[in-house]
Amino acid sequence: MSLSSVQPSPSVSRPLPDPDSSEFADLLQQLSEEFAATAAHYDRHSEFPHANLQRLHQHGLLALTVPRALGGSEATLAQARRVIGAVAQGEPSTALVLVMQYLQHTRLQQNSAWPLHLRQQLAREAVEDGALINALRVEPDLGTPARGGLPATLARRVEGGWRLNGRKIYSTGIPGLTWLAVWARSDEAEPQVGTWLVHRDSPGIRVEETWDHLGMRATGSHDVIFDEVFVPEEHAVDIQPANVPRPSELDSKGVLWLAVLLSAIYDGVARAARDWLLGWLAQRAPANLGAPLSSLPRFQELIGRIDALLLNNRVLLDAAAEGRIAPGEATQIKYLVTSNAISAVELGIEAIGNPGLARGNPIERHYRDVLCSRIHTPQNDAILGAVGRAAFALPSRGAQV
Repeated sequence: MSLSSVQPSPSVSRPLPDPDSSEFADLLQQLSEEFAATAAHYDRHSEFPHANLQRLHQHGLLALTVPRALGGSEATLAQARRVIGAVAQGEPSTALVLVMQYLQHTRLQQNSAWPLHLRQQLAREAVEDGALINALRVEPDLGTPARGGLPATLARRVEGGWRLNGRKIYSTGIPGLTWLAVWARSDEAEPQVGTWLVHRDSPGIRVEETWDHLGMRATGSHDVIFDEVFVPEEHAVDIQPANVPRPSELDSKGVLWLAVLLSAIYDGVARAARDWLLGWLAQRAPANLGAPLSSLPRFQELIGRIDALLLNNRVLLDAAAEGRIAPGEATQIKYLVTSNAISAVELGIEAIGNPGLARGNPIERHYRDVLCSRIHTPQNDAILGAVGRAAFALPSRGAQV
């Protein structure tokens, strides 16, 4: 039986410790080590980590950001960030699926466009069954909706609801999702655009296993095809005319959560790479040296440079998670933290040469994974372009020439 054939258990097996307690920290360390033990398998075979998600559900961690009134832990951003960082140090694809779960449930109960009973149902299923949800937005021709444009996925009105047709790509977590929040448009003369909520077991859904990427190989981000999928009327949960100006899908709080949690994944990857490198340098003793490489000032300085980058990340993530970063600067956290994470891993690869690129050494996997930080929305060009435009929009304070 493959590791990925394990499915989530039907109920939480033990209560979750206080997220600020030492017992909780011990639990995260235990899970991180457990996930690290099988991470190479998931990467090599590009298998979805069902077993990891089962373990997270057993400890109530899939419902961490569900409100307490609905059975969750109503975690703060700082608490969620610690969980994501620990999971990512073990197996980052699991952490990415978890980030999507946390982001959806953080915003869900405040979204009055969704019927109350549906919001409560999704929260209850997350708590009781470990049900996962993610948004399916990217398309072959559209690319990411963050760059603009209307989706090609079409919803056609029929009696009692809609019929959905289209293709989504990069559908992270699809092997384990229960609910799909599908970005689509209606086929009406004046189309509506928004989210149709689709259950994964709906007839007409087909998954093409296209995900075969350099890194983050266990996310199961395959293509999903919708062929005349029936969606009940009330599951058109957040649609409005396409010609009506639509605010960003994420408010300032959502942007902050996205920036911090995505960054925490790749900071966790860099920390895992650093820990492996530290152990390797302490054990590697070339015959001509007669001592471990860790005894050489060159490699001591190397670890110092890496640790300085990771200290920078910790300070930035702490400040952002604790509300000490202005909302308008949230996306810069992603740029800075992920750039530091990539640099930290690259320093190790460059310093040790061939062993760093050998498939048998975890740092090679960490390097492939950390590079994937660049592809998440918002990408670096969008982040830096927005910062530059904002700077030029301010009244000039410099000397006139």
